[in-house]
Amino acid sequence: MSDQKYRPYVPQDMDMKEFTFRAVLLGLVMTVILGAANAYLGLRAGMTIAATYPAAVIAMAVLRLCKGSILEENMARTVGSIGESVAAGAIFTIPAFVISRAWPSFDFQHAYWKSTALMAVGGVLGILFVTLLRRVMVEDPDLPYPESVAAAEIHKAGQRGSQAARLLFQAMGFGALVYFLGVSKLFAASKEFFVPIGEFGKSVVRLGSRPDSQTLGVAGVTTVSAPAISPAYLGVGYIIGPRLAALNFSGGVVAWGLLVPLLIYFLGPQLKASLPANADHESWAGLTAAVWRFIVRPIAVGGMLVGASYTLFRMRKSLMVGIRRSIADLKKSGAQVEATNRTERDLSSKTVFLGLGATLICMIALYSYFAGSLPGGVVAAIVMIVLGFFFAAVSGNLVGMIGSSNNPISGLTLSTLIIAALLMVGVGVSGVSGVAAVLGVAAVVCVSSAVAGEMLQDLKVGHILGGTPRSMQIGDFLGIFFASLLLYFPLLVLHEGNIKAGGIGFGDRELSAPQAGLMASLAQGIVGGDMPWPLVVVGVFMGFALIMVQVKSPMLFSVGMYLPLETTFAIFLGGVIRWITDTMRERRGFNEAQKARVENAGVLTASGLIAGEAMTGLVVATFRFFEWPLPEFFKNPSILAGFGVLALLAFVMVRVPLANAGRPEDPAPPMAIM
Repeated sequence: MSDQKYRPYVPQDMDMKEFTFRAVLLGLVMTVILGAANAYLGLRAGMTIAATYPAAVIAMAVLRLCKGSILEENMARTVGSIGESVAAGAIFTIPAFVISRAWPSFDFQHAYWKSTALMAVGGVLGILFVTLLRRVMVEDPDLPYPESVAAAEIHKAGQRGSQAARLLFQAMGFGALVYFLGVSKLFAASKEFFVPIGEFGKSVVRLGSRPDSQTLGVAGVTTVSAPAISPAYLGVGYIIGPRLAALNFSGGVVAWGLLVPLLIYFLGPQLKASLPANADHESWAGLTAAVWRFIVRPIAVGGMLVGASYTLFRMRKSLMVGIRRSIADLKKSGAQVEATNRTERDLSSKTVFLGLGATLICMIALYSYFAGSLPGGVVAAIVMIVLGFFFAAVSGNLVGMIGSSNNPISGLTLSTLIIAALLMVGVGVSGVSGVAAVLGVAAVVCVSSAVAGEMLQDLKVGHILGGTPRSMQIGDFLGIFFASLLLYFPLLVLHEGNIKAGGIGFGDRELSAPQAGLMASLAQGIVGGDMPWPLVVVGVFMGFALIMVQVKSPMLFSVGMYLPLETTFAIFLGGVIRWITDTMRERRGFNEAQKARVENAGVLTASGLIAGEAMTGLVVATFRFFEWPLPEFFKNPSILAGFGVLALLAFVMVRVPLANAGRPEDPAPPMAIM
C-alpha cells in the first residue's frame, strides 16, 4: 500500500482526541472483563472467541454517550481486546502447571507471581516484536486483514452502533439470567443417563473358555448426557457453524458411544469384581468416568497432537511465507527512520531493543528458577526469544490472511514445547523442574504469539481509521500489565470454586482445559518420563486415520473426545440453530444486504450469550470460592423444564437475527462481521 493510495479515515493532520483517560479506562475495564470471559469459555469448552467485535461495539456505545471521537473508540477497543489474547495464551498453558503437578498448588503464594510474570513477559514480548514489524506488515498489500477491515467498518457505521450495542447487551442479560436460573436449580441444566448396552438380563460376558467359567449379566455400560442448557455453548456452536460443531460432537459420540462401552465390555468384569459387593449403578457410572478420564483422554491427546501438527502442515506455505517475511521485515524495519507524521509514528527502536534485552535477562532468571539450573535457564530463554519472535511474526501474518479467530496458536505453542522439551533433555534437565521450565517457555511463546496476532489486527484497524500507532502500543502495554496482574484471579476463582463444588479443578469435567492437558501430557512424557505412551500412540494412529479419510479438523474431533459429552452436544445444537437460521434466511428471499444484517445480528447475539454466561459463571464461582450460599429453587429440578429453556434459547437465537434483517431498500451494512 503506497503513501499515495493510503488515505486514513481521520486525516493525519487532523487534531482529534485519542489517548484520553476515559478511553484508556474503558479499555482497561474491557480487557479484564473480556479476558476473564474468554478464560471461562476456554477452560470449559476448549475454545475462545475474538474480542475485537464485542470490544468495538461496547466502546462505541459507551463513548458515544460521552460524545467521544472515533479515535477514542479505536483506543478503547485496542486496549479492551488485548486481554482476550493474554487469556487465550494463559489458559492454553498455565493450567498445565497444575495438571502436571509442576506447581504444588494454584494458591496465591505458589502461583500468583509466576502466572503474572509469564503473562506479562509474553505480552510485552508480543508488543515489542510487533512494534519492530508493524509498518511493513500493516502496509503489506498481500495481507487483507479481513477481521480488521470488518472492525473498522463497525466503527465507521455510526447508524448501526446503537442497534448493535442493544443486541449485544440484551443477549448478555438473557444469557446471564438463563445461566443463573440453571445454577439456582429452577431447572436441570444437565442430566446424565446410565445406559446398559445389550438386552437387559440376557447379554453376558464369559470369563474363560470352560463351561463352568464365571459369567456376568451386563455386556457393557456407558453414560449418556443430555445437552447442557448453556447459553455459552450454544453461542460457540452458532459462531463456528454446523459443520465444525458436528465434527466436535462426533468426537464425543465416538468416546462415549464407542470407546467407553467397548473398554468396559472387555475390562469391566475384572474392574467390577474389585468394587464392593453392594456396589450399585452409581459405581458403574463412576467406572465409566474413570475409563474416559484415564484411557480415552490419553487417546484424545494423541489425536490432538496429530491434529495440531496437521494444521501446521496444511498451513506450511503460509508459515514459510511468514518466516521469510519476518526476516525481511526485520531488516526493513531496521533501515527505517523515525516517522514525522502522526499515523506512522511508533515507539523508538532504541526503546524496543532495550526492552527486549531487559526481558531476556528477566527470563533467564525466571527459567533458571524453574529448571533449578543456570544452563537450563539460559537454553530456555534463548529458545523463547528466538521462537517467540518467529512465531509472533508468523502469527501476525496468519491474522493478516485469515483473521485472529482462525489463528492456530495452540499448534505453534505445541511446536515450541516439543523443541524446548528435547533441548531440556539434551542439557540434562529432567523431572518436575524440567517440566516447569518447558511449560514456562510454552506459556511465554503462547501469550506472545496470541498478543502479536491480536495487536497487529488492532493496528491495522488503527491504520484504516487514522489512529496513532505509538499511542496504541502504549495503550496495549497498559492493557497487558493490567490483564497480567488481574487475570490470575478469575483462574483461581474458577479452579478453587470448582474444587469446593466437588470437582478437582483444572482438568476435570467442568474445567476440561483440553489444550493445557495436551501441553501437560507432552511435557511430562518427554521431560518427566510420565506418560501413557501406548494410549497416546493409539491416538496418533487414530489421528492419521482421520487425515486419510479427509476429516476437516482432526484437532477439533479429538478435542470433542476430551470434552464431556454434554458440552459437545450443546455446541452441536448451537451449530444446528445456525443451520436453521441460515436456511430460513435463504428461504425468505432476502437480498445481500439483509443477509449480511442477519449474519451480523446472529453473531452479536451469540457473542452476548457467551459473555453473559461467562460473567455470571465467574460470579457463581466467586460465591463458591468464599463458600457463600447460592439460592436454590428445587432440590431435584426437572430436566423437562431444562428442555423448555433450551427451546426458548433456540427460538431467541433464530428469531432475533431474522427480525433484524431490515427492509430490502435499507442501505447495506459495510460487511458482515464474521
